[in-house]
Amino acid sequence: MCTLLTNLRNRTVDVHPDEVRAMWLAFVFNFVVLAGYYILRPIREEIGASSGVENLPWMYTATLVGMLIANTLFAAIVSRMSRRKFLPLAYRFAIANLFIFFLLMRAVPSEWQWLLARSFFVWVSVFNLFATTLFWAFMTDLFTAEQGKRLFGFIAVGGSLGAILGPLAPTFLVDRFSTGVFCLMSAAMFEIAAQCVRFFPAEFREQPQAATAEKPIGGNIWDSVTHIFRSPYLFALVLFIFIYTLTNTWAYFQQADLTQHQLTDKSARTAFFGKLDFSVNTLTVLIQLCLTSRLLKWFGVGFTLVLMPALSGLGFLAIGYAPILIVLAVFQVVRRATGFALLRPAREILFTVLRREDKYKAKSFIDTFGYRAGDQVGAWSYKGLHHLGLDVRITSYLAVPLVAFWCGLSLWLGRRQVALADARAK
Repeated sequence: MCTLLTNLRNRTVDVHPDEVRAMWLAFVFNFVVLAGYYILRPIREEIGASSGVENLPWMYTATLVGMLIANTLFAAIVSRMSRRKFLPLAYRFAIANLFIFFLLMRAVPSEWQWLLARSFFVWVSVFNLFATTLFWAFMTDLFTAEQGKRLFGFIAVGGSLGAILGPLAPTFLVDRFSTGVFCLMSAAMFEIAAQCVRFFPAEFREQPQAATAEKPIGGNIWDSVTHIFRSPYLFALVLFIFIYTLTNTWAYFQQADLTQHQLTDKSARTAFFGKLDFSVNTLTVLIQLCLTSRLLKWFGVGFTLVLMPALSGLGFLAIGYAPILIVLAVFQVVRRATGFALLRPAREILFTVLRREDKYKAKSFIDTFGYRAGDQVGAWSYKGLHHLGLDVRITSYLAVPLVAFWCGLSLWLGRRQVALADARAK
């Protein structure tokens, strides 16, 4: 049996003997992080849909404010602690928050539950980015660019499997358990994530570098912002994330708009979002197992990076032509699956060529604040277009030129990553 599994692994991923332990730990780590988030995601999506398109921009504004506060605290902590200390601390802070929500959901009077629900929406929106950003920052610090091309696709499968199993709980148990119980399930996943950090090898490189890797990052809380504006590569990464999230937000508002009008029952909406997540993550696993590592190895980062924006452009054209729920569901499945399976591993390889401080501080700022800034602009611009009388069809067509620019930016980042990787290798 072990021989069969080893042969299957070797056919799926090009892993060296000294990388096996770290690869499987990363696989499990990614699994529990994404499972923990996806247990909560259908609940978050239902809150967003039931709140109405008119209230979503304010909820996104609150999320941006929360992200600013979280980023400042994170930068201060990461400057003073080693990665093996601040990573478990971050996940256990999330666990404490989930226990608080569990208690509040039982204690808050019914007339104030709407406020608690929207607060929960904001909290999940803030933490889900930190949960995945911390994981991938650790991966880009641990593995080299060459290892990332071989291993990140397979490691991402672990996250996709977690994302498949996570939404099954709220999808099939939403009528049997309260939201608070799902918070406890998510907390258990994050505790396993915190434990995973302890067992990783220190480094794949020389021992002096391994010792350095376990020291505090150093610097001050503003280093991430100042270096982003001094580096064209980092600034391009901010633009990349900004456009990605802006178009994501437009697609999300279109989803909320159509589901609010076509699915009137709360449980039906929660089940619909759970099934949507299940479909996305099943397709993601298939792409990751069959294509991701091969595309990265054969065609490089730039080609792999541009596939998701290109498919997004086609998807927005389809929504513009036929703005109905089934078309949007297919668009969301294809867009999100290629985003997780292809864009995410390729994007993380872009960070492997950075200095260690940027892998945590600049990356955290780009992946969290940059992400939510795109959300913010997307939310208010969509609301503005909605007030002008522009419907789902017109907003879809307006997204196409922006996606075309995004494709060009993806190709430039891919070429620049190769140049920086070659420079580091000399």
